[in-house]
Amino acid sequence: MPYPEELVTPMREDLTIAGFEELTTAEEVNKAFENKEGTALVVVNSVCGCAAAMARPGVKMSLMGDKRPDRLLTVFAGQDLEATDEARKHMFPYPPSSPSIALYKDGKLVHFIERHHIEGRPAQMIAQNLAAAYDAYCAQTVNG
Repeated sequence: MPYPEELVTPMREDLTIAGFEELTTAEEVNKAFENKEGTALVVVNSVCGCAAAMARPGVKMSLMGDKRPDRLLTVFAGQDLEATDEARKHMFPYPPSSPSIALYKDGKLVHFIERHHIEGRPAQMIAQNLAAAYDAYCAQTVNG
């Protein structure tokens, strides 16, 4: 059963204000994944404490570096159930994990951070992990 919307709205906005496109239906997820060109970061958002203290802040910090993904996407686990299930189909072979962070290049999953790699780690470590992945896979620079 989904969480009350008034509970998750601030958690949604934490990423959408940072430029993430929120995907709330399976159709929106499928349409987003049809675009295989370039890089896309997909955050499986969550109400848990590790999403609030580590995942979302780490993701936002990671976008301050020299390189970043072309597209920023998010689904909300426990709220937008069909969208999250559809997004997770693209995260195989990784099991469902909330929160989690996936980086795609030309439609292929190239980097994945599972919940157990988020829990207990500072947001700065998450940001550094993602920044290294952006350096390896992303062509877009912040200034161009």
